[in-house]
Amino acid sequence: MKSRQLLFIRDVSLYTFTAFGGPQAHIAVLLREFVEKRRYITEEELMELNALSQIMPGPSSTQTLVGIAWKVGGLRLAILTFLIWILPSAAIMCAAAISYKMFADKDKFTAILRYIQPMAVGIVAYATYAFARKFLKSRITMMLAVASLVATLILQNPYAFPILILLGGIVSSALETQQQENELRVKLFANTNPNKVAYFIGILLFFAALGALINRTSPFSLPIRLFENFYRNGILIFGGGQVLVPLMYTEFVDLKHYLTNSEFLSGYALQQALPGPTFAFTSFVGGITMGNKGYGLAGQIAGSLVAVIGINLPGLILILFIVPFWNDLKKITRIKNSLSGINAVAVGFMATAFIQLMRPFGLNYMAYGLMAATFLLLNFTKIKAPFIIVIGVVLGLVL
Repeated sequence: MKSRQLLFIRDVSLYTFTAFGGPQAHIAVLLREFVEKRRYITEEELMELNALSQIMPGPSSTQTLVGIAWKVGGLRLAILTFLIWILPSAAIMCAAAISYKMFADKDKFTAILRYIQPMAVGIVAYATYAFARKFLKSRITMMLAVASLVATLILQNPYAFPILILLGGIVSSALETQQQENELRVKLFANTNPNKVAYFIGILLFFAALGALINRTSPFSLPIRLFENFYRNGILIFGGGQVLVPLMYTEFVDLKHYLTNSEFLSGYALQQALPGPTFAFTSFVGGITMGNKGYGLAGQIAGSLVAVIGINLPGLILILFIVPFWNDLKKITRIKNSLSGINAVAVGFMATAFIQLMRPFGLNYMAYGLMAATFLLLNFTKIKAPFIIVIGVVLGLVL
């Protein structure tokens, strides 16, 4: 058994440095390497874990991988797997945040940004389009997407996100679920330790409220408020890394001005060129935020750590809590049916981000051309986002 776990750790390490392409590509690699080749779990178990990660907030690829690790070796292996998966890309993004100011004023770096920033917006446009095609399949979901787009453009408040997500889930669940589940819900929670449920909910609520309890004049207020910001977003993000971008941009760029539009897009473009989880992008956001506020090198490292822990902790808690009794939970159709409304609202968030990300380009027709080219390449060819970003870097260096 121990040798099997060591082999699993080796395979996770290899996967970490080769997992390009986002959640859709990740699941294909997991199917090939962890199911068909190694048989750590069955194909049915993998598909169920993937489905579970889709109906929970948090990083879907990370949750799926951690769920596999839990099935192979329990809690200890699951935590170790999470660290192996997240740390390399998070460390690179932290280093990028620390060194960003060193390169920001250099001509070549500026030239590269002229190409890769519009390409990053093109990637957001493609993600929005792909999400819309996948999830907007009824009049209700289309109306929810439009409503969330309009609401976020008007309200411009990060606390609008949880309300809209909750409303979207309630609407779709109410309209799509038949009244046939009371007996199953009673059975499920009768077999679940009430103290464990209370403890689990208490942890989520405690950390979600932590930032609001800290006095802003405290010397530690910004790091702790950052933790609350990232943790709250970790609770709200359904659909993985594609939804992460609009939430981060609206809160940290548009509303709080922790980063500039240029800094945000530069970090996102770099992350797209790296293997591993999209959520590692938060390491860059946290590091840049602390640097912009004058906290220095140690502060930037702390900001990256706070961001990565905060954004991933809710999803990690959820997957480790739910996997043990998923066989019962997956039978509750009300939970599954709420997902269509939640995803429809997420499409609206993504469209909002796309609109806001385009605004700084003004009348820069080259930028719009690069956005369109990126969208078309992703939609009509098999070229992946990392290669497009590399093309942008090359264009910036040679032109």
